[in-house]
Amino acid sequence: MSVMKRLSTIMQAKANKVLDKAEDPRETLDLSYEKQMELLQKVKKGIADVATSKKRIEMQAQQLQDQANKLQDQAKQALTQGREDLATEALNRRASIAEQLTGLETQHKQLESQESNLVAQSQQLQARVEAFRTQKETMKASYTAAEAQTKINEAVTGLSEEMGDMGMSMQRAQDKIAEMQARASAMDELTASGALPDITGGTDTIQAQLNQTSRSSQVELELQSLKAELGQSSTPQQLPEATSGEVAGEAQPAGGESN
Repeated sequence: MSVMKRLSTIMQAKANKVLDKAEDPRETLDLSYEKQMELLQKVKKGIADVATSKKRIEMQAQQLQDQANKLQDQAKQALTQGREDLATEALNRRASIAEQLTGLETQHKQLESQESNLVAQSQQLQARVEAFRTQKETMKASYTAAEAQTKINEAVTGLSEEMGDMGMSMQRAQDKIAEMQARASAMDELTASGALPDITGGTDTIQAQLNQTSRSSQVELELQSLKAELGQSSTPQQLPEATSGEVAGEAQPAGGESN
């Protein structure tokens, strides 16, 4: 296949695809129905034209018949007056009119036959057009319903995809929130334990340890109080050893001098 032929095939395929996409079957069906109605109108007009021609021939034949009857009367009157020559002339004219009447009668029969055929064709075409109209409306309704269903399915599919994306976004947001909450809690614990300095300046490391010791002493006191209420013996807590400085201070009486 030559390059030009291949290019022509490709262009034709693309053009057909564009036309198929742009074509609405409902519009095509309506156009076909309109063409059939135009054809039916032409057939009916043809019937009317034939009927008009037939009527014109009938009128012309009637005029000729009236002339023939008049010539017949003139021939009789001429004979009664002894004018055989006038009677002969009248009869000759009447014979010529009779020939014309015969020709008109032949045309009239042809037009009658043509009219009958056209009427039969018109009736058949009318029936086909009505059947096509019913089928057309049914097909249009089916196409409209299918089109609506397709749009609904596309909308539902798009909504499902969007909901899936939203679900993933919400899951990511929840994960980040949980991560930030855990990080904040861990930072609070580290700050409270003194592992991290409190940048607000509220407490320093030494104060944090003192606070921790104070909390432990308070818990121990509450524990001893509960044991006392329950009648349980408690072992005296051993006081922490005093520093050498503190012992020396306690050994010296207040206001006294060392020996």
